[in-house]
Amino acid sequence: MYVVTVLFAVKPECAALFRAAILEQARISLDEEPGCRQFDICLPAEAPDEIFLYEVYRTQKDFERHLASDHFKTFDAKVTPWVEGKHVRCFEKIGP
Repeated sequence: MYVVTVLFAVKPECAALFRAAILEQARISLDEEPGCRQFDICLPAEAPDEIFLYEVYRTQKDFERHLASDHFKTFDAKVTPWVEGKHVRCFEKIGP
């Protein structure tokens, strides 16, 4: 499995809009992408303007297809102005 984590720093005035958009993005990814196995959205209690994603794909190719999808490109263009920072890390899952 291929795991992707993303930590977004969202502009405070855009937090509600971003949350709605990422919830929709997760739903579409899970519904329309057979290679997307998990898409968790987490809000740190101590940092309300941060959003942490934990995504699991069957393979790296499945993640690359995700990035190339129309729904991702639309989401990314929409939310980019709302984001102050973004940190992405990718992993190979080796345990259960």
